[in-house]
Amino acid sequence: MTDTPRPHSAGDAAAEAADGALPRIGRAPEPTAGSLRYLLDLDPELADSFDVAVRLAARRMTAAVVFGAETGELDLSRRLREIGRGPGILIVEGVLAVNVTVGDRVAAELLGAGDLIEPDTSESDELFTCSTDWRVLVPARLAVLDDGFAERVSRWPQLTQQLLARSERRTHSLNVQRAITCQPRLEIRLALLLLHLASRWGYVEPGGVRLTLPLTHQMLGRLVGAERPSVSHALGRLARSGLVTGAGDEWHLHARVDERFDAMLEDVPAGVAPLHA
Repeated sequence: MTDTPRPHSAGDAAAEAADGALPRIGRAPEPTAGSLRYLLDLDPELADSFDVAVRLAARRMTAAVVFGAETGELDLSRRLREIGRGPGILIVEGVLAVNVTVGDRVAAELLGAGDLIEPDTSESDELFTCSTDWRVLVPARLAVLDDGFAERVSRWPQLTQQLLARSERRTHSLNVQRAITCQPRLEIRLALLLLHLASRWGYVEPGGVRLTLPLTHQMLGRLVGAERPSVSHALGRLARSGLVTGAGDEWHLHARVDERFDAMLEDVPAGVAPLHA
């Protein structure tokens, strides 16, 4: 990476010393090996957490290995093991699905730009088997924030605070998703989930919101705790009601679900008592 020549400062000298300690990537053993980039150049929100003068000194300390990932399965287990005591793997762009399997059931969570995938430091549960895998839904770039990165940026706690805030944001989003899955009606769960995802990845259009995410019926089922055939039938009912239309990577939400809660709760099949609790 080339920079515009400028006078050297004490911050530059420290940065150059840190650069000398960074791993140099030669011939990549695999397409996703990555290259060194300055994280503050890739993440404007993190850059804005610094004053302009401080940002110049901090910039070169934020060098990290950045690698790309095309759609499909993505094995992050080795990279996470090599993180050491670093923050984790930061998603710079793209969308990933995190799939957690317990027994024969799979629950999913969607992550996007700014989300941090942290190493699993918890002790394994001896009572049952739990596994995690990742799938890229939208081509992604990810930055490896290892223990070397953590040591170099330790002088700037605001960066760590920003990463912690993002972890809290991810936790809040996941808690909202958990609350959505508590809704007894599958149509409501799906409509609320799509609205929840649209609040981050959607675009306002005349008459509603457009969500451009590649969501299969199986993936939607994993996000709301339902089987694929049930999801297909529920989406059909939502389409006939005019609330949600679309499929694949193009979804259209034509009204706010919270404004139609009562009607949806009362519109239950014969013999099924509506739940208002």
